[in-house]
Amino acid sequence: MKTRILLTALVVFAGINVSAQSHKANVEKSTVKWTGTKVVGSSHDGFIKLSEGELEVKDDKIASGQFVIDMNSITNTDLDNKDYNQKLVGHLKSDDFFGVATYPTAKLEIRKASAFNNNKASVKADLTIKGQTKPIAFEVEKKDNAYVASIVVDRTLYGIRYGSGSFFDNLGDKAISNDFTLDVQLVLE
Repeated sequence: MKTRILLTALVVFAGINVSAQSHKANVEKSTVKWTGTKVVGSSHDGFIKLSEGELEVKDDKIASGQFVIDMNSITNTDLDNKDYNQKLVGHLKSDDFFGVATYPTAKLEIRKASAFNNNKASVKADLTIKGQTKPIAFEVEKKDNAYVASIVVDRTLYGIRYGSGSFFDNLGDKAISNDFTLDVQLVLE
């Protein structure tokens, strides 16, 4: 009798695990592109590398996921002048923005997602930047072994207020939008 109960429990447990699939992110093929804009419309962009990540899919739905972004890897791709490029990247790494010396990583943890409908799903997650964790929501699209999302982040929620018209007066054309965008292409192994 005990053997039959144990076998039944193992079969049920095995059946549950078969439907859940955990996938590691391919950090070399995955991309995270950032874009920040000034209020007057000019912009800067570049990339940040994913240092690790894992996505669990169960019953055609994202069950969970955790991704770590290496903030030291931030680059700029729109400035050709090497000096200006290095100056911008240094400023982004400074305490005015991401404080990379103190906070070398950012993290996204998926908490809940809708089922995929036409390869698209709504995701709710927690995003941690500069040691502050805030909820965030975005849409994700499944494309073969990749998941693509455009995530709009209000930087002021994470204490990044430099150049924000919400906190400083008389910035004129130097005012920087509170929102920046992360265009993510997560490639799974």
